[in-house]
Amino acid sequence: MKLKKYVLTIIFIASSAAVVSAQYKEPEKKDKVEIFRPEMTFDSLQAKKMLAKGSAVIKGVAYTKQKHPLGYSVPLSPRILANKMTVVLLPVTPYFEEWYKLRKDKENIRKKRFVYLSDQAYRYRLEAVTNSDGEFTFPEMRPGKYFLQGILDYTLKGKYNEYTGSGYNDYGGRTDYYQQKEYSKNIQDRIEEFVEVKENSEIVKVRLH
Repeated sequence: MKLKKYVLTIIFIASSAAVVSAQYKEPEKKDKVEIFRPEMTFDSLQAKKMLAKGSAVIKGVAYTKQKHPLGYSVPLSPRILANKMTVVLLPVTPYFEEWYKLRKDKENIRKKRFVYLSDQAYRYRLEAVTNSDGEFTFPEMRPGKYFLQGILDYTLKGKYNEYTGSGYNDYGGRTDYYQQKEYSKNIQDRIEEFVEVKENSEIVKVRLH
């Protein structure tokens, strides 16, 4: 019995060695995720200067429109106000402009193509939280161009008719039967807008949607 186990062990070791030294080895699948980054160096001093305190105010309302379950917009759909959503404000520096153009040209989430903003650039931001009416305020702003972004989560609810079967009468006529059912789907909208403060002490109003 011991001899049999010993022989099996030898065979297993020899088999493993054969796999390592095989003539044909299946390569590992390459990672299909593509990541793009701006080539320009981020200027932290410029960003810090743009976010220094001023006397202008940015006031806005954040909302989205209810979409079809397949993702496209629905005409005359009601507004969904951004309740307790964080609005991020970033200064539009040359680095940011390159990032935004790169994202517009290259990013495709379905194809796993992403454009990243550096951690250093993201640190130079301001944040505001909306109220239940979707309103938000950024006080003490300086003249300049800024980018606003928020992620709005909501649940899409609706009804549809589900086919349940067919019936036939004595004359050969067919009747299809349907049952009304409800559905719900979680939606996440990335809402963005550029805003420009042209002079001190002005109040700039914006709709973030």
